[in-house]
Amino acid sequence: MFDRFTELAKRAVVASQDVAIALGHDFIGTEHILIGLAQTAGTASEVLRAHGVELERVRDETVRLLTEAGVPATGGQPAKEALASLGIDVAEIQRRADDEFGPGQFQFPRPAYTPHAKKALEMTVHEAAALGHPMRIDTEDMLLGLLAAGEGVGIQVLEALEVDTAALRRSVLDRATGEAGDTGGTEAG
Repeated sequence: MFDRFTELAKRAVVASQDVAIALGHDFIGTEHILIGLAQTAGTASEVLRAHGVELERVRDETVRLLTEAGVPATGGQPAKEALASLGIDVAEIQRRADDEFGPGQFQFPRPAYTPHAKKALEMTVHEAAALGHPMRIDTEDMLLGLLAAGEGVGIQVLEALEVDTAALRRSVLDRATGEAGDTGGTEAG
């Protein structure tokens, strides 16, 4: 599926993975996708900013909601402990990989997508097709997919930030359909 993503959309996906790892999560949820979109140049981040959704606020609200929900920032500790019980030293593997490939190039475990995030990515494909560009998926399609899925911590973050998700969706659609009419936005990026 990711082969149809534009370079910006791929950057947003990688950013969501990096955010999950940086926050110590062994999963990628809609909240990580939202942060990835907010920090990646493109239509999605422009529309998010126009609705008052700034990167630091999204990150802070994500941490707050996950902490309140009791979601641990384990950094994949259970997987590391399971391997350690088999005599595999993940820290040593990390050191050797850093020496061989460069610092930070090896991440273990790679976070998996949550069911809500998978649904948002599936909806991304549907949203792109509905806009008439099924072979080119961009950041606006990802944001539309997240909104269309309508569930997950990413939506909870937007609601906690008092974002009108219906208005956000309309703004994204206005931008995605060729800057139609007087949207008050900047050129698509």
